[in-house]
Amino acid sequence: MVGSPCALRRGRERTLLAALLLLAGCGSQERTAGSEASAPERAEPAVEIAQDARPVIVAFGDSLTAGQGVDRDETFPAYLQREIDSRRLAFRVVNEGVSGDTTAKALSRVGTALAYGPQWVILALGANDGLRGLPLDAMERNLAEMVRRFAGGGARVLLAGMKLPRNYGPEYVGDFEAVYPRLAEQLGLPLIPFLLQDVAMVRELNNSDGIHPNSAGNEIIARHVADAFERLVADTASLVRD
Repeated sequence: MVGSPCALRRGRERTLLAALLLLAGCGSQERTAGSEASAPERAEPAVEIAQDARPVIVAFGDSLTAGQGVDRDETFPAYLQREIDSRRLAFRVVNEGVSGDTTAKALSRVGTALAYGPQWVILALGANDGLRGLPLDAMERNLAEMVRRFAGGGARVLLAGMKLPRNYGPEYVGDFEAVYPRLAEQLGLPLIPFLLQDVAMVRELNNSDGIHPNSAGNEIIARHVADAFERLVADTASLVRD
């Protein structure tokens, strides 16, 4: 017998929640299990850095940036590089995503990202804080501290917002999602409202876990990020001319 629409919807929500909880708990395992083979290496070859004089964009995030479940050339930073090249923007994209990272863990990696001398940083963190139900005031402080450190190192930050499943309750979800626009306003940051726009919850754009984008999903994310970045570059150039 076919279930009611409400029952089917609740079933889908439970399945998604289980996948999200799996994501939240797999950070330490991902670095030792077979999934690491499909994630991109964080460190770039020194020779490659020396030979490429283009200004650097660092994509600084968690498994959504690292590319859980896809090949290195199928991550959103890899597709972003192709988008930027096709638009004739002279930048080099570096993938500094680490699966399982919370904002607290990522704070310790800011120096590694700054070693590339980035002109821009795409800051895409917080999903694991939310999925683990961590205190949001600490998450907000961590993100703000990252922005300050990147700015101190000469990089501008493009903040990427995140969302949570409705199962986490309206109060926590609302408070979580309000962090990003509030930080953007307080710190004067350009904001991508939702990194996974047009990709989240679309079955054919995600891996079997239902939450990590597949190659096609990452290509869409890269296109949205490139659109935002292209506007920023144009606005910056306009300010310089004026």
